[in-house]
Amino acid sequence: MTNAASGADVPLTEGALPEEHTSGDLGHAGTLARVTANFRQYLTGWGPAEHGDSDLEHFRSGLAAPQFNGVVRVRSLDAAEQLTATARERLAGVPWWWWVGPDSPVDTSAALAAHGARELTTIPVMVRPLDQEMDPTEPPAGLRIEAVTDRGHLPELVRTYSASMGVAPGLESDIVRVESQRRDNADIVRLAAVLDGRVVGTTVVIAAHDVAGIFIVHVADTHRRRGIGKALTAAALRVGQDRGMRLAALAASPAGEPLYRSFGFVEVSQYRLFAFPA
Repeated sequence: MTNAASGADVPLTEGALPEEHTSGDLGHAGTLARVTANFRQYLTGWGPAEHGDSDLEHFRSGLAAPQFNGVVRVRSLDAAEQLTATARERLAGVPWWWWVGPDSPVDTSAALAAHGARELTTIPVMVRPLDQEMDPTEPPAGLRIEAVTDRGHLPELVRTYSASMGVAPGLESDIVRVESQRRDNADIVRLAAVLDGRVVGTTVVIAAHDVAGIFIVHVADTHRRRGIGKALTAAALRVGQDRGMRLAALAASPAGEPLYRSFGFVEVSQYRLFAFPA
């Protein structure tokens, strides 16, 4: 693993998965530590991660979209009022979210609500062992899944997933710049689904902390329900296997959750998303 933004809370040799996997095994504290470390790496890669000696771990890209700025973890709630004030000060001027996952204290959500935050949604965290076989699937006719390996092809990838995420078109060039400059690019494989010479779907895999984190699985509105999301997910799992990772993990949208369950993903935890009034 190279250029990780944040290490796991336990050594990678702890909490090893037994040969027979159950949902309880997959929710083991050591497994969750690896998964959340991988997720933090993805999120903090959008901007300088700031934590130091603070109990607050956050990042700021400066982009005017909440996906790209936020708090990813708090280690202690001993000074919750001060922590929320600090977060609001450091993230002032940009939209942002506070991610509350299993790597934050159990009372974090209640503390945020008590200090004025509004809960936006709950996102399932799903995992799958990579030694589990996949059912063979045929991709849609004419579809190719290609790795995007140079900056020249990044704009179309970004344009496709930005539209699906609801990000303003005016931010695309800035997102391309940040993507190309991520300090963990050696850990990242970006995949494009190409049909008739056009990018119609995307996903990003981060292979770090013994986990293949799967992010930004998006299919263009005009090409949904054609098996493209399934082809992208299968390709992402193969990337994780090729990189020698032991688990795949993702945060599932309601639309994507049935697809991921069909691949053998199981829910092991959740992220709760919060926002403060501007």
